[in-house]
Amino acid sequence: MPATTLDIRDVPPPERHPMIHEAFEGLASGETLRIVNDHEPKPLFYEFQAEVEDFDAENYAVERRDTDEFVADLPKA
Repeated sequence: MPATTLDIRDVPPPERHPMIHEAFEGLASGETLRIVNDHEPKPLFYEFQAEVEDFDAENYAVERRDTDEFVADLPKA
């Protein structure tokens, strides 16, 4: 079960990534941040993979639940 879930669909786009990074930083090792987004968060995945040392890219998962609902789990190593 994720430690934190953020539904960012109503958050203005410029505020989303900083909010996600802040929530991820607050996690303990082994915890997961779940985000609910209105599009596939592929750019966020690449950003985390390149910039966030504690991001466990191998266990990242994303599920499309509807045309405007994507749920992604960002695990912290």
